[in-house]
Amino acid sequence: MGRPRILILGGTSEARLLAEALAARDDCDVLLSLAGRTEKPATQPVPVRIGGFGGAAALAAFLKAGGHDLLIDATHPFAERISANAAFAAETTGIAAIALRRLEWQRVAGDRWRDVQSIPAAIEALGPSPRHVFLATGRQGAHHAEAAPQHHYLVRSVDPVDPPLALDNVVYILDRGPFTLDGECDLLREHDIDVIVAKNSGGAATYAKIEAARLLGIEVMMVARAPASIVKAVDTVEAALAAIDHLFPPAMKRGV
Repeated sequence: MGRPRILILGGTSEARLLAEALAARDDCDVLLSLAGRTEKPATQPVPVRIGGFGGAAALAAFLKAGGHDLLIDATHPFAERISANAAFAAETTGIAAIALRRLEWQRVAGDRWRDVQSIPAAIEALGPSPRHVFLATGRQGAHHAEAAPQHHYLVRSVDPVDPPLALDNVVYILDRGPFTLDGECDLLREHDIDVIVAKNSGGAATYAKIEAARLLGIEVMMVARAPASIVKAVDTVEAALAAIDHLFPPAMKRGV
């Protein structure tokens, strides 16, 4: 075979780093697909397509039409729908697939985590008494806070929450990680935060809020990930590159 054609479903720093590494090797053709939810996505080192595919069957058709040899799901750990679509598309087309999933954060001494299964469950677990809540789940799940209007909310997201939440007590911050421990401590103190709602995303870019909560004795409602898909998963860019080399040995890539 000639140069393998790889479709990366991205939107994470891991996807960008993997694309960067593959671009530097220059022994395969890579297309990076972004959902288009972020208004100003970071610059990428390979060709990019923006927008969804229109479902699992449409993704399968795209893979076949493009002659792709490998699908890499490097989407956010909480992008459950696209991950399920990727697994379906790989299975129905017979195209090889890898999921690149950063490891979950692990509870350590001093953490005050309450494990919850969803953002609505986290909002309910806040209880009836007014609290100062740092809603650190991004804009997609922020509207769930409207079910508990008695609390004061601090909402941080990369892009604006649109439409704004139907709440009297809400402050919005537009910012993109990575965040620092000192910065997160200052933020939590400034807004008198006594509880954080966070997804167990893993990775270093947004871990500082978890460290800050530990340092300040603040409770964290930790939203668990959905069960992993059936696609073979690796947790580092290096492991993904090794898996690609296993699927497409260098001699095959050169067409020898």
